[in-house]
Amino acid sequence: MPELTDRHKVLIQALISRGPLSEKDFHAVFNGVAGKHPADHQQLFNDYLLKINKELSHVQCELRGCRDQNDGRVFYGFVNNVADDQSELGTKYSVPQIAFYKCIVEAIVQDATAQGCISDIDALNIRLENQMLNGAVPQSQDNSLSVPPAFRNFSISQKEKTLEQLVRDKWLFSDSDGKIGLGIRSFLDLRSWFRSNDIPSCEVCNEAAIKAELCPNDDCNIRIHQYCLKKRFSQKKAERVCPSCGQQWRCVLPKAEEIEEEDAQDVQIQSQPVPRPKRMKLRSGAATNADTLLPTSSQDAPNGPDFRRTTRSSARLRS
Repeated sequence: MPELTDRHKVLIQALISRGPLSEKDFHAVFNGVAGKHPADHQQLFNDYLLKINKELSHVQCELRGCRDQNDGRVFYGFVNNVADDQSELGTKYSVPQIAFYKCIVEAIVQDATAQGCISDIDALNIRLENQMLNGAVPQSQDNSLSVPPAFRNFSISQKEKTLEQLVRDKWLFSDSDGKIGLGIRSFLDLRSWFRSNDIPSCEVCNEAAIKAELCPNDDCNIRIHQYCLKKRFSQKKAERVCPSCGQQWRCVLPKAEEIEEEDAQDVQIQSQPVPRPKRMKLRSGAATNADTLLPTSSQDAPNGPDFRRTTRSSARLRS
């Protein structure tokens, strides 16, 4: 196979140096490199990405696209598919900062209401030693001896600075109401972790439904992203009911021209088809793809319950 040309390398370098780029910005880069816009030459654009990913597969990396679940926009990013000790050396975050991030991810994905966020107050109140003592290290009569001082002494001000840094680096997202959600880099890099830990998926696109609409039936586990919901129910013959239980599903659809624009953006953004997740037990030692940020040992991996079996009714009973 011919080697990558300078045009291919420019696309790779753009994503490495500038971080995840919106579809609009990445298309502009491609237009400048190839002299043709993906909107008019979609097959050429797909061929470029396919060739790049075939070459990057030898070093277990890829250019990946996904939707930001906070606003539904498509982003592209460079992702390292390796989770090992060597990949951890490139991180600029300290061990307590990484643990803090993992606690936030765990809190968000465990939310049975699929709000996709927690309050900044809840984030600041996270206790890192709780994660360490939850099966991560051997128990002793004095549990405090098992917790590193850096974890016990991780202050509120340090957490605030870490939150700002994680938001700035797009690992987390913060809105005007003080809500903290996953950033686009988390959606890009943690996809394998979402799947291996059986995080509930969207009924339409099969991607992890971290921030999604829930079926009106409290006993039904179906989740659908808001942008997927609009696309599904915008079809003329589509019934606005839950595809599983048949419950009537209320949905305010956008204007016709907005739907057409969303359909036009619905391009092939994955290097491979997305399979429906298989049923499996949550693995606390599952490797993540966020290799520049997250350690990959079983002691540090976020963990939680079997999310697919968690319904809003059961969540209320436990509370």
